[in-house]
Amino acid sequence: MKDSIDFGSMDISTLFRKLLIPTVLGMVFSAIFVITDGIFVGKGIGSDALAAVNITAPLFMIAAGVGLMFGIGGSVVASIHLSQGKRKAASINITQALVFSALIILIMSALCFYFVEPLGRFLGSSEKLLPLVIKYMLWYLPFLVFYELLSTGMFFIRLDGSPNYAMMCNAVAAMLNIILDYIFIFEFGWGMMGAAFATSLGTVVGGLMTVVYLARFSRTISLYRIKLSLKSLMLTLRNVSYMIKLGTSAFISEASIACMMFLGNYVFIRHLGEDGVAAFSIACYFFPIIFMVYNAIAQSAQPIISYNFGAGQPGRVRKAFHLALRTALICGISFLVITALCRQEIVALFIDRSYPAFDIAVNGIPYFSIGFIFFAANMIGIGYYQSIERGQRATIITLLRGIVFMLIGFFALPPLLGVKGIWLAVPLAELLTTLYIIGIYLKDHFIVRQ
Repeated sequence: MKDSIDFGSMDISTLFRKLLIPTVLGMVFSAIFVITDGIFVGKGIGSDALAAVNITAPLFMIAAGVGLMFGIGGSVVASIHLSQGKRKAASINITQALVFSALIILIMSALCFYFVEPLGRFLGSSEKLLPLVIKYMLWYLPFLVFYELLSTGMFFIRLDGSPNYAMMCNAVAAMLNIILDYIFIFEFGWGMMGAAFATSLGTVVGGLMTVVYLARFSRTISLYRIKLSLKSLMLTLRNVSYMIKLGTSAFISEASIACMMFLGNYVFIRHLGEDGVAAFSIACYFFPIIFMVYNAIAQSAQPIISYNFGAGQPGRVRKAFHLALRTALICGISFLVITALCRQEIVALFIDRSYPAFDIAVNGIPYFSIGFIFFAANMIGIGYYQSIERGQRATIITLLRGIVFMLIGFFALPPLLGVKGIWLAVPLAELLTTLYIIGIYLKDHFIVRQ
C-alpha cells in the first residue's frame, strides 16, 4: 500500500504530482459523493427535497470541518516529528487527533438528534419543508462520526506515503453511495430516508477503511494506544489544543461554507421562497466540488511544506507553495469558464426545466462562479500558513472570509442589486479576502527587505 515518497529529497514537482493526482482523484470521488445525492434527490423526489437537503447541509459541513481541523493540525505536527525522526511521537499525535475528533462528533450528533425538530427550524426550514428536513437528519446524524474518520484519516494515510489508498477510501464510499442511492430512491421508493441512508452507509465503509489501514497496514505512522494516567492525559490535552490551534482555520473554512448555506437559505427564502432555496441548493452542491479540488491541491502541498519547514529547507517550501498556487489558479479560471458556458446543463443535472427553480439557478450561477478564481488563491494562502505553523494568521484570514466578509455580502448587496446581489455575496467575500492576503504578503515582503 505504501508508495515511493521521500518528502525531504525528492524533486518538488515530482513529489507534488505524486501526491496531487491521487488526492485530486480522491476528492473527485468525494465530489461525486456530494453531487450524486443532489441528482438523485432532485430527479427522484423533487425540488422541495433538494431544498430540504440543503437546509441540513451546514451540519454536514461542520462535521467535515472538525475532521479537517484535526486532520491538518495532527498532520502538521506529525510531519514535523517525522522530519526529526520521531516516529512514535507522530503516531501518538495522529491517534489523539482521531480519538478526540470522533468524540466531538459523537457528542454533537447526539445533541442534534435529540433536538432535531427545533434544529430544523433554526437552520431556516419552512413549515412545508420541515418534515423532509427532519427525516433526512434522522438517518444521517447517527453516522456522522464515520464521515469524520474518513475526513481526518485521509491526511494521515497520505502522510504515511499511501495517497493511492486514500483515494480508494473516497472512491469506494462514493461508488457505494451512488449504487445505494439508486436502489433506495428509485427501486425501493424510500425517498428522503433512502437518500440519507445511502450516504451514511457509504461513509461507514470509507471511515472503517481508514481506521483499518492505520491500525494494521501503515508503515511509518500508525494508531498508538493512549495511556490513561493523569500525566498522559494532560500531555494529550496539550497536544490536542495545539492541533486545534493549527487546524482552527480549516474548521472555520468548512464552517464558512455552512455559514454561506445558512445565510443564503435565509436570504433566498425571504426573497424567492422555497424555489429560491432550491436554486441556491444547486450552487451549494456545486461549490463544495470546487472546494474539494482546491482542498486537494492544498492538502497535496501541506505535507511537503510542513516536512521541509521542520527540516529547515525554505527553498523547497517556497517552491511547493508557488506550484500549488499556480495549479489552483489554473483550476479556478477553468471552473469559471465551464460554469458560465454549461450553466443550463449543470442545473439540468439536478432538476427538470419545468420547476421555477431552474430559471432562477441558470440566471444566478454565472454570478456566483465569479468567486471561483479568488477562492483558489485564498485556499492556498490559508493552507500555506497552516503548514508553517502560522495557525493564528490562517484563522484570522478564514474568519474574515467566512463570516465578516460573507455577512457584508449577504446583507449589503441584496438591497442594492436585488436577487443578483444575493448571488454576488460570496464572490465579494472571496475578493475581499484575496485583497487582504495580498496586503499581508506585501507588508511581510516590505518588512523583510527593510
